[in-house]
Amino acid sequence: MPPTCTPTLPVILTPSADSSTPQRHSNPDDGSPVTDGRGSLDRVTVGIGLRPGTTSDRIVRAVEEVVGDYRIACLATLDTRAAEPEVRAAAAILGVALLGFTAEELSAVEVAHSSPRTESAVGTPSVAEAAALLAGNGESACGRTIVDGIVVAVVYADPI
Repeated sequence: MPPTCTPTLPVILTPSADSSTPQRHSNPDDGSPVTDGRGSLDRVTVGIGLRPGTTSDRIVRAVEEVVGDYRIACLATLDTRAAEPEVRAAAAILGVALLGFTAEELSAVEVAHSSPRTESAVGTPSVAEAAALLAGNGESACGRTIVDGIVVAVVYADPI
């Protein structure tokens, strides 16, 4: 069974007196996203970390396996990777915006997982997780996941 992203904190959908307050739409039984038939009601930003030359098909497959029913607001990654044709093609296939952040911007983000190897290779200890956090609201939707050598991190896009 492929890895799928489920919320880190299950939340029951409850009516709010203030309709401007976004709410997480999670199944109280298992924490899985509640859907409206077109996908999850929650939007997420997806950070990706990958090696140069990774094909768009592999990127799309990895993202879709991890994201599951969530709606993707954008992909985010290191600026040099965002300039690669295959990464741009993956964003186009998914129909989402692509954001690129400098190694300096990514290095400034506090993350749960860091890699000395990644820092040595690209100048920042985290790409996927830091990029997702910068592009999203800072609340992790699920942990960092590696699929076929591609690191995928998912963060809620909408403010809480």
